Amino acid sequence: MNKITILTIFCLMLFHAGAQTFPQRENTHRLMSYNIHHGEGMDGKIDIERIGKLITGINPEVVGLQEVDSVVNRSGNIDILQLLAKQTGMYSTFGYSILHDGGKYGNGVLTREKPLTVRKISLPGAREARTALIVELDHYVVVNTHLSLTDEERLESVKIITDAVEKYDKPVFLMGDLNATPDSKPITFLQDKWQILSNPKQPTSPSVTPRSTIDYIMGYTAKGQSYAKYNARVIDERVASDHRPLFVDIRLKAPASKVMRTIPYLQNPGTDEMTVMWLTNVPARSWVEYGIDPDPDKMERARAFIEGVMVANNTINQVRLTGLQPGTKYYYRVVSQEITRYSSYYKEFGDTVRSDIKSFTTWSDNIKDFRVIVYNDIHSNMQMFNKLHSLVEDKPYDLVIFNGDCFDDVEKESDIIDRLVTYTPRIKSDEIPSIFIRGNHETRGEYSLYLWNYLGRMHGRSYSAFSLGDTRFVLLDCGEDKPDDHWVYYDMNDYTQHRIDQAEFLKEELQSTAFKKANKRILIHHIPIFGFKPDSFSPCSDLWIPVLKKAPFNVSLNAHMHQYRVIEKGEDGNNFPVIIGGGNQEPNGTVMILEKKGNKLTLEVINAAGEKLLEKIL
Repeated sequence: MNKITILTIFCLMLFHAGAQTFPQRENTHRLMSYNIHHGEGMDGKIDIERIGKLITGINPEVVGLQEVDSVVNRSGNIDILQLLAKQTGMYSTFGYSILHDGGKYGNGVLTREKPLTVRKISLPGAREARTALIVELDHYVVVNTHLSLTDEERLESVKIITDAVEKYDKPVFLMGDLNATPDSKPITFLQDKWQILSNPKQPTSPSVTPRSTIDYIMGYTAKGQSYAKYNARVIDERVASDHRPLFVDIRLKAPASKVMRTIPYLQNPGTDEMTVMWLTNVPARSWVEYGIDPDPDKMERARAFIEGVMVANNTINQVRLTGLQPGTKYYYRVVSQEITRYSSYYKEFGDTVRSDIKSFTTWSDNIKDFRVIVYNDIHSNMQMFNKLHSLVEDKPYDLVIFNGDCFDDVEKESDIIDRLVTYTPRIKSDEIPSIFIRGNHETRGEYSLYLWNYLGRMHGRSYSAFSLGDTRFVLLDCGEDKPDDHWVYYDMNDYTQHRIDQAEFLKEELQSTAFKKANKRILIHHIPIFGFKPDSFSPCSDLWIPVLKKAPFNVSLNAHMHQYRVIEKGEDGNNFPVIIGGGNQEPNGTVMILEKKGNKLTLEVINAAGEKLLEKIL
């Protein structure tokens, strides 16, 4: 590849990256139609490059072109569609209607993606043969045509086109020069099964002083509204052709089977509340239907509102159920309805999808027995996680706690989703609640700033305390494992204050009635504060050990070191035993099981090889 070619490609890439003239909404598809008059502009020049620049500036994913020459003498014996495909970087599909002047003449379609199927159908045209080009893409079908000059032939043509698209089970869009005004019989016929998406009030011909609307983009509606229109424009381009180009932006409605992205996952459990979260693939309005009876007709609806406005038009759904009865089994299902258009005074919706009915049981102050599973330092080793969970899932459990570095180094949304879709089904999160504690690796990565959008925080903080029956759990967030002024943080961290705030929280918690009356007390945080070498960086130790020195915890569960370890009470000035979980490599990975029966609290630690490393009564 020579230097000129490399430079050309580089310039084309820059042009594509920054040349879009008309901003486009996220998750919309831009469809364009243009009668290019075989490349001849109103200045009498054949200039294909300026048409290509126009297309690139509009940045459509599909272009229907009419009056396209292929190796025709009048346009210089060039293949116009191939030149445009090369210039725009799109796939080309040509369907000629007639042989003309040494070459072929007809319709062309440019697409960003390679077509799945292509079909050309013949249409009436006594003076000049006419055709329609049907191009099937992954998510929709486009029909591009240039109709006859007689009204009778146009009417017959639109009937043929409408019959031809009935077989498709995906959205269909018709574009082209229909040579018919909005009040004509062909357009009136089309509107029975098609919706005009382009703006018929904006004339398209002639290009200099347009007086007539004869170019259209339409959507097939006979099988239901499968899309929403967001934008429609006729471009004020007066020179490149004798018609003006037009485009529309549409959002496709998702199939019902594609609306939900994850199963529900329960967060923030309590005696009188539960948070239900789930993700959708599309923007939606969502709610939870719940009640003590599994009959949906007897369930009530709960939605999320902020200052009077429903939280909607997003893909992350979180509904907090409050006012629940303690120790009660509730049935519920999540419901999401796609929003395809969300504007100030107008909204459009897609399918409403309901999950299967599931259940959960609220906690009670009278609970004496429970089983809690604790994981740490998975670090994306989902194979090890699945193996560990297979060792503990045979017996019922009431809660799963992820003690840090289980959503590590989040650079993009998929890093969160990939872990969620592994964790949530495996732990049966639609019936068993889970709690996520942040480790030092959860603070890293470009998308880590948004991690808490996908996970529930108890009381809106990364640290908290709660009671499971007569047992008190205290969860802390250690932050990073290096000083705030370390160069790698670029002066963007202040975990020192975060730890100071938690020291104050600990003081208040230790004096609380809930803590004092608890039968058992469990401390959980990611980075250990005991067992560090004297010269090691351990700011949590300096701030928290003085507060915890005489705290009557039964155990502290920690992680981070990637090496299983037990620090017995008093071994390092600790007033309670400290158990540190293993790492993310087999067989060193561990799972902890806290099981309480009556007044007896037991901790087991099992490694990925299935070996029981510890069984300790606390």
